[in-house]
Amino acid sequence: MVREKGFSLVELLIVVAIILIIAAIAIPNLMRSRIAANEAAAVSGIRAITTAEHAYNQTYPQIGFTCTISELGPPPNPTDPPTETAAGILDPVIAAGAKSGYSYALANCVGTPRASFESAATPLQIGSSGQRSFCSDSSGVIRYSEDGLAASCKAGNKILQ
Repeated sequence: MVREKGFSLVELLIVVAIILIIAAIAIPNLMRSRIAANEAAAVSGIRAITTAEHAYNQTYPQIGFTCTISELGPPPNPTDPPTETAAGILDPVIAAGAKSGYSYALANCVGTPRASFESAATPLQIGSSGQRSFCSDSSGVIRYSEDGLAASCKAGNKILQ
């Protein structure tokens, strides 16, 4: 009796089953790590916006804080000098309003000169790109909301430690 070289169908099915079991274990962990990385990037983005707002306030004291995140970004032409509407203080990707699965926005700035602001980072897809939303105000304290809906710095959300 001569045996042919190669794998039997049963052996191939066992290998495929093992690969599927490993994938079923690894994919949820991959999703959790991606969400954690996006949330860490969002906190870093909120810190960058807060720092940029304070630099803008120092550079343009007659205006105070800005209400438009794009005004913190670079000028349209890289050779142009910074202005009040394009200060060149913030990363252009964040200044565009979205990065790493989060959208960024500024709000709650009133008066002349504007004495306060509130920045927010909300996940583009709750549960997929991020689970929590973050906010900060002129005090620099970063707060978060666990439900992923827009966090408010005045609504008693948890303080990020």
